[in-house]
Amino acid sequence: MNPQAKLIFTISLLLGTAITISSNHWIMAWAGLEINTLAILPLISKSHHPRAIEAATKYFLVQATASTLLLFSSMTNAWYTGQWDITQLTHPISCLILTSAIAMKLGLVPFHFWFPEVLQGAPLTTGLLLATVMKFPPITLFFLTSHSLNPTLLTCMAILSAALGGWMGLNQTQIRKILAFSSIAHLGWMTIIISFDPKLTLLNFYIYSLMTAATFLALNSIKALKLTTLMTTWTKTPSLNAMLFLTLLSLAGLPPLTGFLPKWLIIQELTKQSMAPAATVISLLSLLGLFFYLRLAYCTTITLPPHTTNHMKQWHTNKPTHITIAILTTLSTMLLPISPLIYHLS
Repeated sequence: MNPQAKLIFTISLLLGTAITISSNHWIMAWAGLEINTLAILPLISKSHHPRAIEAATKYFLVQATASTLLLFSSMTNAWYTGQWDITQLTHPISCLILTSAIAMKLGLVPFHFWFPEVLQGAPLTTGLLLATVMKFPPITLFFLTSHSLNPTLLTCMAILSAALGGWMGLNQTQIRKILAFSSIAHLGWMTIIISFDPKLTLLNFYIYSLMTAATFLALNSIKALKLTTLMTTWTKTPSLNAMLFLTLLSLAGLPPLTGFLPKWLIIQELTKQSMAPAATVISLLSLLGLFFYLRLAYCTTITLPPHTTNHMKQWHTNKPTHITIAILTTLSTMLLPISPLIYHLS
């Protein structure tokens, strides 16, 4: 892709995100979401592969439908209450439609079907944007309207997302699909707590984005798209694989790594809200995701020789990329001792 065109699309992504997260009016938030959707489509389909074109088409149809529902929800609320302010969403039907629209944009169960297919058809760098940057504006809208949404509905969607994200990732061999189902499971943790402590949802999303960025950049450096490719990378890039190993364990939520912190705080808050059964269920369901994270981490430590000389060409990575991954990995694994301070300061 032309560098100038890529720069324009990247600026448009940042602009759309900034418009949505800083707006108080529903029309401005909707416009920012539309800018985001139109900016990411060329990045998904830039390889011109049929799978990439299919992924871009699916993404456009789903996001257009979700944006239509969001606009319909805001218009319904304005019709009954006369309010276009995002924080003044009070009509029950509008709240229900908005929950469906944002769940569709994020890929929450039962609107999750598009996300693994789109992530599988996109390049790893674009997949990183889909899993992190593109989820920030909808989560911001969730944050602003959290006091109006139905906690029971959100809890059911969260538990189903954690269950399906862990269950469907068990039999996958494509790394991008595994990370897609991982994202769905993490969204379950963010959704279950948003009605009770929205700040915890944002903290969970920030830490998840940090760990996911380290994972995607490491995988992009070693050009690993399947588990079989991942098994042959240890002999050439042991330091990079060691960092990926730690990041995957942190993404799994194992203590004492950073990924354990949001789950710990969420379980603690759910217990305070007399939702110990829900906390127990979602904690047990996270063990499903733990299995395929451990399988991914195990694949990074296997020392198999490459089958062809093509793998040698794939492993040449530049030093700045290694430094970036090292910084992200350090933050993804070593933040737990100071993260309670970060949470209280936020």
